[in-house]
Amino acid sequence: MTPKIFDLTGKVALITGASSGLGRHFSKTLSEAGATIILSARRVDNLMELQNELKGNSHVFSLDVTSNESVENLFKEIKKEFGSADILINNAGVNDTRKFKDLDEESWNFVLETNLNGAFRVAKSFTDLLLAQKKPGSVINIASILGLRVGLNLTSYAAAKAGLVQLTKSMALELARSGIRVNAIAPGYILTEINDDFFKTEEGQSYIKSIPMNRLGLESELDGLLLLLASDASSFMTGSIIPVDGGHLVNPL
Repeated sequence: MTPKIFDLTGKVALITGASSGLGRHFSKTLSEAGATIILSARRVDNLMELQNELKGNSHVFSLDVTSNESVENLFKEIKKEFGSADILINNAGVNDTRKFKDLDEESWNFVLETNLNGAFRVAKSFTDLLLAQKKPGSVINIASILGLRVGLNLTSYAAAKAGLVQLTKSMALELARSGIRVNAIAPGYILTEINDDFFKTEEGQSYIKSIPMNRLGLESELDGLLLLLASDASSFMTGSIIPVDGGHLVNPL
């Protein structure tokens, strides 16, 4: 049972990129804490499958964060159906693991358009709705330790996540007096359905050996922090960028 301090009963939570990976897991976690869940992603069929697994109230909406029109349509539906949402998990993201020398502008733009501009679009519409209604809320941006420290072959992803870290801090500063809190989770290497095959490879195993705890994180090991930031338990927290990485960031240079 979720401790009362983390209870989200009566709250509405929007999760972007909910069709797989961390977004899928976060949806289950917040649903179990009592929140009504708005599942959003491009792959609606995956969202429908997930909805059948959730015990609480949930709703499915198509969302492409790279499209202004798609984001605007989503928030029109949210306003009509719920008035507003209370919690935003800004999770939608993509990656390109090519070396910098092999990147092209199309790929660079796609990663930044999804991971940074998309996060901005959704956060802007979410907070505009709260500000218009003079309601408090919590934004949780899913950043990465790669937004805080560089890694090989992840140029566009790292650049986007670094931008998301600064977006989090800027939003937090400007929205604090309106009762809207903005924080970020910066995961390290977390085992998900998406990367399971990679971490079984020789290259993946070498990544694991570079983690001080000498293992991957589990999706469930993000739950405590997620519930903290989503709930009133973190009512005096804003602008925080919190790594969950098995000590990766404190590795010696």
